[in-house]
Amino acid sequence: MSAIERRIADFMLDNAHLLRDYSSQQLADALQISQSSVVKFSQKLGFKGYPDLKYSVGEAVARASDGQVKTTARSPRAATRESLAETLWQSKSRAEEETRLINDPETLGEIAALLSRAGKVYCIGLGDDGSAAQTFAQRLALLGTFTVHHDDPVRMTASISSAERGDVLMVFSEQGQQAALNQLSRQFRERHGKVISVTRHTSNPLRAHADATLLVSAHDERSHIQPLLYQSALQHLLDQVFVLMCDGDRLEQLNTNLEHIQHLLDPKL
Repeated sequence: MSAIERRIADFMLDNAHLLRDYSSQQLADALQISQSSVVKFSQKLGFKGYPDLKYSVGEAVARASDGQVKTTARSPRAATRESLAETLWQSKSRAEEETRLINDPETLGEIAALLSRAGKVYCIGLGDDGSAAQTFAQRLALLGTFTVHHDDPVRMTASISSAERGDVLMVFSEQGQQAALNQLSRQFRERHGKVISVTRHTSNPLRAHADATLLVSAHDERSHIQPLLYQSALQHLLDQVFVLMCDGDRLEQLNTNLEHIQHLLDPKL
């Protein structure tokens, strides 16, 4: 190993029980090295990347703990539930880490700036994507952004008839294959608006024709787990964009709106 690789290895051995809380960037910052050094170190050990290495270390720590601490006080059912919770948490962490790595900070900054400058932001998604679109539209509204949300392509078609240059259409589509959403995107661009697609990290028509893209990486062989990982990684990605937009006057507007909402929920305040 090189000197840098030995530093990484020593840190992991000394802090194995804390490693699950470290992203590759946080680990790099702690050691004052580049993030790429962490990734290359992981690959040198035979892992696809840092998330796989972190997951393997976490499993080893868990096995070691099980060997040292007797769990006779817990029922088998309670132990199973704890194991399922830990496994799900690790899977979500890996999905969020992989998603973060494929969306570079510059791209997120550009998208946040594009949304901040927009006169109007239109958000649409179908099915489960509709829930993410609605939640994000509500957050933009709290920042003082004029937003239009629909989960029906027909209604959105009518709404974008008033779109102008500089407006933004955010299209949420996990697979990016819905013909109706692709048609909406083309119509919006004809009005000189900007389109931001939110899809999986795959080749798809929606992503190919968007002006900017937010990408999600979340994979699992279990059909009931994969949607959970996608929604978790998607939410974390959108949260990053939202936080980037919270500055200056927008942050003041957000705090004011949250205060108004709190008064509505609790009139005694």
